[in-house]
Amino acid sequence: MNISVNTEMDAKNIAKSYKPEEYFVTDEPYYEPVADEIEVFEAAYKNKLPVLLKGPTGCGKTRFMEYIGWRLQRPLITVSCHDDLTASDLVGRYLVTGGETVWVDGPLARAVRTGSICYLDEIVEARKDTTVVIHPLCDDRRVLPIEKLGELLEAPEDFCMAISYNPGYQSVLKDLKQSTRQRFVALEFDYPDAATEQKIIETETGVDNVTAKQLVRFAQMTRNLKGSGLDEGASTRLLVHAGKLIATGINPVTACRSSISQALSDDPEMLSAVNELSSSVF
Repeated sequence: MNISVNTEMDAKNIAKSYKPEEYFVTDEPYYEPVADEIEVFEAAYKNKLPVLLKGPTGCGKTRFMEYIGWRLQRPLITVSCHDDLTASDLVGRYLVTGGETVWVDGPLARAVRTGSICYLDEIVEARKDTTVVIHPLCDDRRVLPIEKLGELLEAPEDFCMAISYNPGYQSVLKDLKQSTRQRFVALEFDYPDAATEQKIIETETGVDNVTAKQLVRFAQMTRNLKGSGLDEGASTRLLVHAGKLIATGINPVTACRSSISQALSDDPEMLSAVNELSSSVF
């Protein structure tokens, strides 16, 4: 959607052309609480506090945010961060289209204008200037400076800032600075306990109780290898992938090899070891 911006008033009217309903989660996502994360997020939202989700890949952080968007009945704008994501990508930029210079809001500016929940997934993967941009939104100011428009965009009551990252992958180059971390209410996520994870697999895939229990057992074995050849063990997401293959008739060992082993490593010896684990379970 390209909108010409010639005056400050035009910039402020951009929000009128948006359709927040496009970002609503209309159907309730399946989410199984593992602690008091829902209550804490709702309390943070009521107090206009930003939220940080910490946890390994595939443990349910994104599904949790989808559930929160549905539960709070607020639009959810999700950005998957990557190495080339810049501040301008988030805030917006001028573009020349058909001989006309137009301003195009980025997802962060759009979220602020529409009072949405803005979720920046894996924030440490983005370039460093992106975290600086969100700082004014994550303290008492709750504003987004848009320098190119000369506009100081104030966040409405309903706006919420949420980010996530995986502490297991943090390094000197990809760590979340204290100046950023200490602006957020933090929720720590991890893989569910065995009974909860088994219930998730059964619900998401339709496999029987025995198969779900075997998948959880296999996952726990791979997680014990973290730091001993694997960066991460099998996530709940990967177990769901394997369960769906099994439910459609794929042999469990084959399903585990395709959905889990190959996703965890490319090392031939480690692949062989993980595949042997699945064979021992199934």
